[in-house]
Amino acid sequence: MTKTAEAVVIGGGVMGTSILYNLAMRGIKGVLLEKSNLGAGGTGRSSGLIRMHYSTEVLGRLAWESFHVFKDWENRVGGDAPQFIKTGFMAIAGPDEAEGLRHNLELSKRIGVDTYEVSLKEAAELAPAFEFNEGEVVAWEPESGHGDPSGTAMSFAARARELGAQVIVESPVTSIETDGGRVTGVNTANERYESPIVIVAAGPWTPTLLSGIGVDIPITCTRHEVFFIKRKLEAVPNHPGGVDVANLVYFRPEGVDLTLVGNGNVEQAADPDNYNPKPTMSYLEDVWLRLAKRIPGIADGEFFTGYAGLYDSSPDEHPIVDAVDGVDGLYVCAGFSGHGFKESPAVGACMAELVTGGAAKTVDIVPLRMGRFKDGTLNTISYKFKVIA
Repeated sequence: MTKTAEAVVIGGGVMGTSILYNLAMRGIKGVLLEKSNLGAGGTGRSSGLIRMHYSTEVLGRLAWESFHVFKDWENRVGGDAPQFIKTGFMAIAGPDEAEGLRHNLELSKRIGVDTYEVSLKEAAELAPAFEFNEGEVVAWEPESGHGDPSGTAMSFAARARELGAQVIVESPVTSIETDGGRVTGVNTANERYESPIVIVAAGPWTPTLLSGIGVDIPITCTRHEVFFIKRKLEAVPNHPGGVDVANLVYFRPEGVDLTLVGNGNVEQAADPDNYNPKPTMSYLEDVWLRLAKRIPGIADGEFFTGYAGLYDSSPDEHPIVDAVDGVDGLYVCAGFSGHGFKESPAVGACMAELVTGGAAKTVDIVPLRMGRFKDGTLNTISYKFKVIA
């Protein structure tokens, strides 16, 4: 059976739902197709950090614009608001990474982010449970924190429905159709959706969908683990979120007595349809010991739970947010390397602007164009400091 749609969005995570909502806000009542349930992919296994500390301007601006939406969801989006919890965000670098951290700090300040360097004495006052070492450099974002990725996707989807869009779950796309150099629709197991606009926001499944029409996109899939530690409150009553490049861990509090911890530098190639979703003992031991170097009191905590999720990454670890050359009406939004949640409100707006007006206005996304991999204009970082969350 063939149905018609003003636009089709493939993928029901925070990116797909944000795009659907932003299109609806601009008068395009699209259809979102999700192979499983909303947030079932990377969104449902995101660490949920919301911070602006980035090494390139395009990612910093996407996070900064999105931050305003998260803080003022009721007025910016409306409907049921996903929870935003302010904890502050601390970026910690050893002497070898100090130059990179300060570069990121100045970049953030130029964008307008409320962030600054603090002394080790001030850092110890902000995070009394942390141990700092001579020569380390600390940046502080007082307004940052974390949010609810699945709740964000649900809220975007609910508002999009209110504006006339459709959300169809358990409807995996089997193929994309093109004719004469333009997209004409998509097929699922039971339906055909005829549409002049198709946006692929399917995370690690994006390359497979595009390869069916001869479009090669350089996105790889890797498996990443996170876990929760139940703290002893007498040892670690509270702490901010943060990234510790000196020890290669990222972390944030959860509820009253839990700490989420992960390491974005441990990568394992994965099949998105067949991977181990559970944490491994070797990973738990390694990352827990490194976290304890920064938060000594957490060494006596208890394992609570953990899981593994997927990153979809491009060669320069920046997403691809662009129209597909040679196929009019086809767009791609993928390759976020594990940091898409915190950028999703702005990315959805940029994609909707690209579709309706030919260019993004919220943020200049030219550095995220698809053609950069062919012409060699990749996003590069020439100093030591890689934010890993």
